[in-house]
Amino acid sequence: MKKTAIAYWLIPAEPAGSFFKRTIVDLARRYNAPVFEPHMTIYVGLDRVEAEEVIEKAIGGCRLVQAKVLKVCESGEFIKTLFVQFAPDRKLHQFNETIRDAAQDSSDYQLNPHLSLLYKKMSILARRHLAHSIKVPFSEVTFDSIKAVRCALPTRSRADVEAWRVVATKLLSG
Repeated sequence: MKKTAIAYWLIPAEPAGSFFKRTIVDLARRYNAPVFEPHMTIYVGLDRVEAEEVIEKAIGGCRLVQAKVLKVCESGEFIKTLFVQFAPDRKLHQFNETIRDAAQDSSDYQLNPHLSLLYKKMSILARRHLAHSIKVPFSEVTFDSIKAVRCALPTRSRADVEAWRVVATKLLSG
């Protein structure tokens, strides 16, 4: 039996949200992979706290979050097969620390701001070809809500992804 965790996701606002959703659905169909909601994981911690309370504490006064797009990348890691890499940002790191503090959690999660587009085991050549074929039409993405999602730790399969459950959602203030 796998451990479960709570992942805290930032959700992209429109029009980026629709672009990423279409891209994820298209890639999932083409490569028989799981469909998932576009998100940037800001923190992953233990599944032992009330996630809604953590979000409430963490977002007090938090405004919309913006992230600068660097490029589309690939890796051999299942949950980072194909992804959009964002520039490191002081505000993102502060938000990560705020959630960690609110959760009273000492997880060793290291923030690496990215938004995955595909979860699938595939060859490095296929991944590289895909990474070069996708053009993100935004230089910056705004994130306007946060979700807490119960997930298997580690997430290594389609079944793990399909078992994810949102346990709390909150809009960020404009």
